[in-house]
Amino acid sequence: MSAINRRRALTGSAAVALGVPVLAACGGGSSGSTAVDPATSDGSSSPAGGGSSGDALASAADVPVGGCFVVSSAKIVVTQPTEGDFKAFSAVCTHQGCLVETSSDGDIPCPCHGSTFSLDDGSPLSGPASAPLAAVEITVDGGSITRA
Repeated sequence: MSAINRRRALTGSAAVALGVPVLAACGGGSSGSTAVDPATSDGSSSPAGGGSSGDALASAADVPVGGCFVVSSAKIVVTQPTEGDFKAFSAVCTHQGCLVETSSDGDIPCPCHGSTFSLDDGSPLSGPASAPLAAVEITVDGGSITRA
């Protein structure tokens, strides 16, 4: 087999053979993950479906104890580290802008590159993310969780 030089890699079948694994490694895959623009995803915008103050984000029953529930439309993740203790953070991973996932495994997971975040304060537990998720103020009233 001949060596692959730059010209052949860019023009021939080698580009397909080399490009597919590279693209697949960073893609959202079948998990449904979506990369978003980190500049507009700190939770400060008011997208339809639960982003503005006073809008219902979730029911307390949606958030597992020791887990989290992602409100994709609002780009917010609501956690319940211990029973009755609810917190919320931006659902946008600080590594490359993918949305984190709902989980009952004791952390907030990002499916794109394997980062995990603390249910208590949004700090990174494992990388490649090194910055915490931004806190979002919420109110829990009668089992309804709203943005403060």
